[in-house]
Amino acid sequence: MCGITGFSGKPDQRQLEEMTQAVLHRGPDDAGFYSDDRMSLGMRRLSIIDLDGGHQPIHNEDHTLWLVFNGEIFNFRELRDGLIKKGHRFYTQTDGEVLVHLYEEYGADCVHHLRGMFAFALWDKEKEQLFIARDRLGIKPLYYMVTDGVFCFASEMKSLLSVRGFQKQVDPKALLAFLTFLYIPSPLAVFKGIEKLPPGHRLVFKKGRVSVERYWDLEFPQRSGALTEEEYCASVRGAMRESVQSHLVSDVPLGVFLSGGLDSSAIVAFMADQAGGRTKTFSIGYGEESGSYDELEYARRIAGHFGTDHHEFILKPNIVDVLPKLVWHLDEPFADSSLIPTYLVSQSAREHVTVALTGIGGDELFGGYPRYLGARLGVAYEKMPQWVRKSLANVVGALPESTESRNLAGWAKRFTRGGLLTDRDRYLSWVSFMNESSLRGLLSGDLREALGRTDVWRRHRDLYDHNSAGDLMDRILYLDTKTYLADDLLMMGDKMSMAGSLELRVPYCDHRLFELSAGIPSAVKYSGNRLKSLFKKSVADLLPEDIIKRKKQGFMVPVARWFQKELKDFTLDLLSRENIQKRGLLNPDFVHWMLDQHYTGRQNLTDQIFSLLTLELWHRIYMDGERY
Repeated sequence: MCGITGFSGKPDQRQLEEMTQAVLHRGPDDAGFYSDDRMSLGMRRLSIIDLDGGHQPIHNEDHTLWLVFNGEIFNFRELRDGLIKKGHRFYTQTDGEVLVHLYEEYGADCVHHLRGMFAFALWDKEKEQLFIARDRLGIKPLYYMVTDGVFCFASEMKSLLSVRGFQKQVDPKALLAFLTFLYIPSPLAVFKGIEKLPPGHRLVFKKGRVSVERYWDLEFPQRSGALTEEEYCASVRGAMRESVQSHLVSDVPLGVFLSGGLDSSAIVAFMADQAGGRTKTFSIGYGEESGSYDELEYARRIAGHFGTDHHEFILKPNIVDVLPKLVWHLDEPFADSSLIPTYLVSQSAREHVTVALTGIGGDELFGGYPRYLGARLGVAYEKMPQWVRKSLANVVGALPESTESRNLAGWAKRFTRGGLLTDRDRYLSWVSFMNESSLRGLLSGDLREALGRTDVWRRHRDLYDHNSAGDLMDRILYLDTKTYLADDLLMMGDKMSMAGSLELRVPYCDHRLFELSAGIPSAVKYSGNRLKSLFKKSVADLLPEDIIKRKKQGFMVPVARWFQKELKDFTLDLLSRENIQKRGLLNPDFVHWMLDQHYTGRQNLTDQIFSLLTLELWHRIYMDGERY
């Protein structure tokens, strides 16, 4: 795992070192640089495979190709064997070297041969072109920009901000998207002039021009000649076992983030058969006061069942100290509160291992979110007379909400409000944390004016409609894979683990698994209106029955309670009227109405308040220059 950087044009060693030093945390073990009169490449390395010989940048036999690479290629050994048979000569044992030789054989189509997580940049001296690619699902990040005719790229945006002459101008479209979804969807980035290379895309920079194209997409084929449920279960189980096995390739110790939920427990089960020795597992809890959020009981159950070397970390609410650091690592405004336990469990795990596997992607893959069940129920609900649905929405809307992990009143409000909309707009309302009316009330100044010129939901609507020939669940899974999975969960997992120099691997995000899942009829994946019914049947004999049958909890954090107690003074200080008016982005009256709603229990606005909190911290760090 590494951090990579680079820029075109006249070499500037000081600039290259500054850009690379900005991602030191991604690669504390080694640094490497390459420059000629047209291109400069830099990297920081976290050594995972070929510890002694995997120094980057990597070159081909005649030094006409130079590569910097972030990630892991899990099928590199079979690729290497095939390339050697074709006459290619290797000088390292590292997985990255296969990329330069694949490029020699297949050019830009080399990406089709790769199985893994990656973002890489390859300089072709003879063609005078830079070739960049990002993995299919977006596990590894990559940012780029063109400023004054110079093309620059990096694993993290903070490297680009160190480029001399770059002027930081916030993109209002990105901030509107953040306040709506709690993350900024690609290709948007928070600063004008910077873009994220979308998952499954490749880029060529040549003669001053940038061209970007998609090389992979998730397709939902016609399901003719469907298999029996037992045959689907066997294929899912076999594919999962093979994916986990491929993710165990490492020359350093590795472990598993174990929540006690179905996805991470299944990884432990598959890993226990294959890893050799005791599997190391890592879990996080919140103490007695936040017991409804705590899953340690189930994590211990799995650890004991498989005899793992188990480690637990109890999260103390010292968030005031740690949150600014996490905001710096994230580069952009981001408000998924799971970032806090992800960072802390990564820190804990790093004391024992260099690589950890996690269950990110399992819910998108096999349909695990409660909103998926809501979407299916919504089809029947919308057949009720509209006056009945309106009446229910009004009655439910008056219910007080809970700050516990199961906020039933809040869920009921979102469902009944969505029940007045079309299936697409209903689902978009469930993945949005602000609607247009709320945004209009919240925003002030230039940001409020920008709302009138911006369709915040356009990309999400386009993605939902992309697979119009598919069924409801196909459209939803496609949308979530392209947005929430890539730009929230995977981005957060990468940034928070790399903040502690830990490599995070996501075996559920193997593209072959997603292609397999896309070919399984929705009625089979969710039979009986049960979440993940097919996957549960596929692993039923591997896990204890209570783990299979327990309700989904998710990687939830008791931020709602912290806002009312430990974080209350911190929140009220950052979101004071004076601070809000000075920033000039938000309406202080609306912000304090939100705080009042939350503190009186009328609404649980945890996510919305957390977004405003992190937005203010981001401005202080990235715009005001404060140090955390």
